[in-house]
Parts: sequence; structure tokens; C-alpha cells
Amino acid sequence: MPDLANLDYVHRVNRALDHVTRNLAEPLPLEEVARIACFSPYHFHRIFRALVGEPLNAFVKRVRLERAVQLMSQRPAASLTDVALAVGFSSSSDFSRSFRAHFGVPPSAFDVETFRRTRRDEMIDTLVPDTRHRLERLPPGTNPDHFVPRIRDLPPRRVAYVRALEPYTSSGVTDAVARLTTWARARDLAGGQWLGYQWEDPEVVALADCRYDVGLVIPASTLVDDPGVNVTSFPTMKIAEIEIAGTVDLEMRALDWIYKTWLPSSGYVPDHQPGFEAFNGEPFAHGPEHFELRIQIAIVDAAAPL
Repeated sequence: MPDLANLDYVHRVNRALDHVTRNLAEPLPLEEVARIACFSPYHFHRIFRALVGEPLNAFVKRVRLERAVQLMSQRPAASLTDVALAVGFSSSSDFSRSFRAHFGVPPSAFDVETFRRTRRDEMIDTLVPDTRHRLERLPPGTNPDHFVPRIRDLPPRRVAYVRALEPYTSSGVTDAVARLTTWARARDLAGGQWLGYQWEDPEVVALADCRYDVGLVIPASTLVDDPGVNVTSFPTMKIAEIEIAGTVDLEMRALDWIYKTWLPSSGYVPDHQPGFEAFNGEPFAHGPEHFELRIQIAIVDAAAPL
């Protein structure tokens, strides 16, 4: 039987993680984040470190720097000062010092694309070490699968989710699917829209630090009183959507195409939202190797501020 007290702590720390990730441009003092998690600052500091593996201030700084690398890749015309302020650093000099301490070089000398290629190779070796040839990066400007994105607006969504830690190196995702499926079926909700999403880009963030949420869109009236199931909300967003029916290499080619070929000439840039997989049916309904889903990338006008 699960330890309900521990599940409650995880539930509350997940609220804190979600708050930090959504509000990187804000100050995020310990007292505020502890309040979101319904802990005293003293207890929250100890509990957060025990569950996350690093103190809150170290987590916030790391996530800000990782988000900065994403922006440097997605918005190459943006100044480093604008990037620094967008992710919560008080000045470009503070950002540069922190960046050098974390990555070994200042942001002005950082080779974003080489860094991303290295991270991608690590991910591929973890996922399917014997089939690297199937997962090579799709060259920009090519579209052998004839992907066509659909642009549409999504309404606000309330989502019940179970979080999987280290999703690329453990059974966490399948365990999360099983837990949320059991919860949903018991409440006659399993026919709703299932999602998989993560805020972290595995071409930027170390695989051990990635989190993947298995989610289900639920009505506003649904009571979620299981400490193992979390709740979050997403606002109205514009998305670019691609239908996928195939194996993981098809999904990765679709992501390569949308980020490297379609987005740069589309007039849009990625919004600060996770990348979504909207499943057709329950997750893994077609087996662990065949995916039928829609990739959903939140987008904003390219002229929008960071």
C-alpha cells in the first residue's frame, strides 16, 4: 500500500515545481514557493531538497539557465540581456556569471547547436541504442513524411496528471499511465482526452532532470482527492498540431521538421508551454512501439516579447 503521507508531500512539491516552471521571470522567494506547497519555509526547504535532490535556489537557477538555452536556440535574434531578464536574472552580468559557472563558458561563446546535438545523442542512446540510424536528425528544409501542421486555438484545460521522474531511464511513464488509468476508470473519465507532456527539452536538460506528466483533461467539477494524482490548468493557447501514426522515429522527425523547418518561416515562435502529445485513446492503446497521437506545440507571434 502506498505511503499516503509521502504521496501528499510529493503532490505538494509538484505544485511548487509547476509554479516555479511557469513563473521563471518572477523573483520566486522561498517563502512564496513554500506557501504554494502549503509548508512553512523551514520545513519546505528540507522536504524540497529531500524529494527533488537539490535546494530550491539551486533548482530555480538551473531551470532558469536551461530555459535561457531554449530561448537562445528558439529566438536567436534576441539579445542576451532580453534572454536574461525573461528567465528571471536581474542583469546580464548576473546571468553571464551564472551561465559560465554552470556551462563552463559565457553565453556569448556558447555553441547552442553543438550542445543540443550532444544531448540528443545521449537521449537516442538511452531510448534505442541499437537503432541510431532511424533517429538521425532530419535535415532542415526536408519533409520526406509530408507533414502538414494544423493551426488552431485550444480552450483552457484542467488536467489531472501523474508525474514520471527520469522518464527516459525508468519505468516511470508506464507506472504513471497505470496509476492515472486506474483513477480515471474508477470515475468514468477514461474516455476523455489523454495527454503526455513535459516542460523540459531533452536536447537541453539532462535526462535525469526531465519530468514527464501523463495527463487527462477533466471537467471543472471533478474532485481530485487522491494524493497520488495532481491537478493543473493550462490557459487558452494557439498550437501547431501534427498527426502521428507510427513509431518513435516518425515522431522525432515531426518534431525536427516543425522546429527546424516550419517554425523559422512560419511567423511564429514556441510559447512558454510544454510540448504536448494528445493521444488518440488511452496512452499506449496501440502498444508501446506504435503511437497514434497529435503533437501539439504552443506558438505565439514571432514579434511577441520573450
